[in-house]
Amino acid sequence: MRIEPIATKNILVIHGPNLNLLGTREPEIYGNMTLDEINRTLLKIATDAGAKLASFQSNSETELISRIHQAIEDKTDFIIINPAAYTHSSIALRDALAAVKLPFIEVHLSNIFARESFRQKSYFSDLALGVISGLGNKGYELALEYVLKMR
Repeated sequence: MRIEPIATKNILVIHGPNLNLLGTREPEIYGNMTLDEINRTLLKIATDAGAKLASFQSNSETELISRIHQAIEDKTDFIIINPAAYTHSSIALRDALAAVKLPFIEVHLSNIFARESFRQKSYFSDLALGVISGLGNKGYELALEYVLKMR
């Protein structure tokens, strides 16, 4: 899909805990693509559209919160976030997203609503512009394509 260049957008992709293990961690649930491969694909799509994209992954809730706060200083326009396990447990990460007041899309590789009951609650969905769940790594791409088409 060709995306026409638009005014430069500054997009931050945040990956939560254990996503650094993609490609080897439960591939039947999370797929075979590594996090580096996902990030390279997203960077190419963004660059081709004339946008800036940064990716950040941490297993630490503190580091994720600090990176969200930094998004204000970076002049980030939009966040795409996969909070991973923090989806179901981190009010602090939710508060950080609410505090910076940046629009974001919540992405999940697996369909959290078809999994264990404790995974079916998200502390982020009601704040998110949208939620993509269960489409594997394609969910990140769809979120990015949406952001790039926004005016």
